[in-house]
Amino acid sequence: MKLTKDLTPEDFNEYYFLKEELKEFCRQEGLKVSGNKEDLEKRIIHYLSTGESLNEEPVKYNSSQNLSEIRLDSKIGENFKCSEDKREFFQKEIGSSFKFKVKFQKWLKENPDKTYQDAKNAYFDLQNSKEKTEIGKQFQYNQYIRDFFEDNDDKSLDDAIRCWKYKKSLKGHNRYEKTDLRILVGE
Repeated sequence: MKLTKDLTPEDFNEYYFLKEELKEFCRQEGLKVSGNKEDLEKRIIHYLSTGESLNEEPVKYNSSQNLSEIRLDSKIGENFKCSEDKREFFQKEIGSSFKFKVKFQKWLKENPDKTYQDAKNAYFDLQNSKEKTEIGKQFQYNQYIRDFFEDNDDKSLDDAIRCWKYKKSLKGHNRYEKTDLRILVGE
């Protein structure tokens, strides 16, 4: 399905579009291109419904903290951003293997009143946790691949991707179903 301004919001919601496709549509229609996939989808649905740009308030970030002065007793603060200087800080404190993984990013955003020491401790706790990360609604591909392998540990990533491409070409939801495997046998 091609994303055009002739789509209804209902039809738009029935198909899966890559973030790059959403950004390209926004560029073509003069809409804001920044933000995550959910932001882009919200903008596009509003545009398809009304023909107008969504009036969005800019996000205000806490710039009171000089990022070069991050210490273990510093507060994380509101609207935490995973910036390069913060990555360097955590790599210095945790080690070169540090990565801003989803669970840790979520913890940082949910705990603005905690300190960087608390964050460091939480990082190790989360790394050792066996609990699976909840995959956000906007990451349908990741959820599909996880569900595919939970049901088909004998299949390859190429098989999973073939099934995903087949599934996203169909109207409707993009959740894995056993019947998606028919594309692998050429039905």
